[in-house]
Amino acid sequence: MATPIILAGATGNLGGRIARALVGKGADVRALVRRGTAPERAENLRKVGVTVTEVDLGNVPEVAAACAGGTCVVSALTGHRDVIVDGQTALLEAAVEAGVPRFIPSDFALDFMKMPAGFNRNLDLRREFHERLDKAPIAATSILNGGFMELLSQAPIILFRFRRVLYWSDADQLLDFTTIDNTAAFTAAAALDPSTPRTLRIAGDQLSAKDLVALAGDTTGEKFKLLRGGSLARLETMIRVTRTLFPQEGQVYPAWQGMQYLHNMFSGFAKLTPLDNDRYTDIRWTTAREMLSAR
Repeated sequence: MATPIILAGATGNLGGRIARALVGKGADVRALVRRGTAPERAENLRKVGVTVTEVDLGNVPEVAAACAGGTCVVSALTGHRDVIVDGQTALLEAAVEAGVPRFIPSDFALDFMKMPAGFNRNLDLRREFHERLDKAPIAATSILNGGFMELLSQAPIILFRFRRVLYWSDADQLLDFTTIDNTAAFTAAAALDPSTPRTLRIAGDQLSAKDLVALAGDTTGEKFKLLRGGSLARLETMIRVTRTLFPQEGQVYPAWQGMQYLHNMFSGFAKLTPLDNDRYTDIRWTTAREMLSAR
């Protein structure tokens, strides 16, 4: 009999890939989607073999009924406090009420557990939820993957137009990156693994700004150079100014939030170690070279 996995956030980018990875492993995937979700998004899940149940994610008894019989609840929810703290708390309470033994929260980030509070709004929300999760009578496993590798072509790190690699403070600081597909595959394997520890850390590649200069040059055939943005203190000042002038608090990833992630990565606070890449041997890890070569 297929293992029943409850998945919240399956209509999102990462969540959809987790759903497909679970189906590929023979799991019975039951996606919880918000009532009123666009029909085509739910239908796309059904087409790949996912059972879709529309629920009010804030209604604990209703969600608990949908979680009945599940062996693990996986959250791939994204959003602000109302989702990451309040929504996940309701999902957690429902999982406990339904007797589900395991819970994987929507972390999928840098190692914010090693970071001081106040340096990243989105990660602070995850830390706040963890305070509730760690008190709940359920086994939890966080999956930390660094930055999504796809952002190397989008975030202000490799400036292809100017043939520069922007860095802050230390050009030798290693940065962790993992593709969305690799993160999804690892999460699916962890959801089906009853012996997971509290935290699993993965990185498809670890590179410094100096490494990225060489890599960008190799994959484009052009000469790249380093561009120092300044110290971390200067970046902190820029974050405060940007947040004051362009608050965009309603957005999940406003400009200043992206700057906070850069600060976290170049500070080294959130470095992933040790890595658990070898836990599931069937995963082939995509490297930054492969990602940039296919750009």
